[in-house]
Amino acid sequence: MDNISDFMTSNHHACDELFASAEESVGNGNWVKGNSDFSAFLAAMKQHFKMEEEVLFPAFDAKTGMDMGPTFVMRSEHKQMNKVFDDMLQTLAAKDSDGYLGLSETLLMLMQQHNMKEEQMLYRMMDQHLAAETPTLLKQIGA
Repeated sequence: MDNISDFMTSNHHACDELFASAEESVGNGNWVKGNSDFSAFLAAMKQHFKMEEEVLFPAFDAKTGMDMGPTFVMRSEHKQMNKVFDDMLQTLAAKDSDGYLGLSETLLMLMQQHNMKEEQMLYRMMDQHLAAETPTLLKQIGA
């Protein structure tokens, strides 16, 4: 993949698949697999956030001078999702499937809205503003 949009959108889809697997496992009462699947999902999301917050967002902010713009909003949404992740971990530990599935529904809505903003606006803006830096940035995030 030779642009930020394609790589990061693909990464969103990979995270979504892990999320769906965890939800299915918990919904079926398979707590061992549910915990394993959620751990894999959580690790993937933390890595995704790290790529954005430590590499892509700072590069975009430096290039555009918009440190209170779209990346500020995305960071705020990451914090919201991290809170839901923590709550989901508690429901997993308590083997509370209703609680987990309720939080899962909340998280799904947050992720869908968040991903749409990134994929339809922010990543495209990055492709445009960071075109010259893209090969280096993709290497830094492990693409």
